[in-house]
Amino acid sequence: MTRYLKIFIWPLWIGVLCWPFMGLKGAGITAIALAAVFLVFKLLSKDQGIKSKPVDLSSVTAVLNKLPQKAWLALGLAALAALPFLLNKYYLDVLITAGIYIVLALGLNIIVGLAGLLVLGYIAFYAVGAYAYAILGTQYHLSFFVALPLAALLALLFGFVLGLPTLRLRGDYLAIVTLGFGEIVRIVLNNWDGLTGGPNGIMGIPKPALFGLSLGRQPHLYLLVLIMIGLVSFLIGRLNDSRLGRALVAMREDETAARACGVDTTRLKMLAFGLSAAVAGMMGVVFAAKMNFVSPESFTFWESVMILCMVVLGGMASIPGVILGALVLVVIPEWLRPVQNYRMLIFGASMAAMMVFRPQGLIPSKRRKMELED
Repeated sequence: MTRYLKIFIWPLWIGVLCWPFMGLKGAGITAIALAAVFLVFKLLSKDQGIKSKPVDLSSVTAVLNKLPQKAWLALGLAALAALPFLLNKYYLDVLITAGIYIVLALGLNIIVGLAGLLVLGYIAFYAVGAYAYAILGTQYHLSFFVALPLAALLALLFGFVLGLPTLRLRGDYLAIVTLGFGEIVRIVLNNWDGLTGGPNGIMGIPKPALFGLSLGRQPHLYLLVLIMIGLVSFLIGRLNDSRLGRALVAMREDETAARACGVDTTRLKMLAFGLSAAVAGMMGVVFAAKMNFVSPESFTFWESVMILCMVVLGGMASIPGVILGALVLVVIPEWLRPVQNYRMLIFGASMAAMMVFRPQGLIPSKRRKMELED
């Protein structure tokens, strides 16, 4: 069996498991979607090119094995782009929510996975972006695509505000300070009635529109989120392979040694906070446009914990791992709604088992995997 045929075994098995809960159609669509995701992961990961080797299988297998890598990538992307036309509104809404969390987890991966700084108030930057678009869209009638960079810039400034007083902190102390920052932002949003609407939030947030064409329907939002996942993944991948990325990893491993080697850890920490916050602020705009409503209840401490779990579960500093971790923690709880009385029990037991048997994550980065094995 060739490497590409193996991709379809796990999606098929998951589809069989989902059959009793989702029916034949839902299970089939789930299996197709997972196969497309696994195919894209395989082609985007390093050292996964198609190598020529002799095969003694059927002619169909030989033809599949000779297809160029770009053809497989195009096939996977086409399958992902076709999902809005195959899924009903409920499943499509779940996928859009999963896409938002994927980008949030990728942003947190910059500061947790690459820089090694434990942040528990990440949801505050998400809230800043969501409320920025809510205020700009309802009071000043700015369009979605104008508010998107403005909210990202505002969240970046908040990242600098948080980063400056925490430059000397690491570990538990940094986690406590960022946790306090997240709670401060939520309490301010809850009590500043004149600007944020207080507990009632802000309603009537406009949908995205481009040149007079409304992009507020679910298929449009899905494709928008899919494009943002690709863009953010590409940029973080480039950062990971750059001199700055290697300096961030050096700081994560030993900040004192990195500083002794000439690495400007102060600048790197500010860069990590700023980039991570900008990504969260950008997705806050998408969340506000999707829901047409924001309130402080959407930005609690539990949301920060969930995003951190996505990074740890998938594999810190691993882009495919973080994407898979976010999908697992968003999609699987929806599948378990028929057994919702036991859903959190299953979730907690699964996380505990992962920490014991696979602490490096589902798809760990090569460097991180070697560190844990040593």
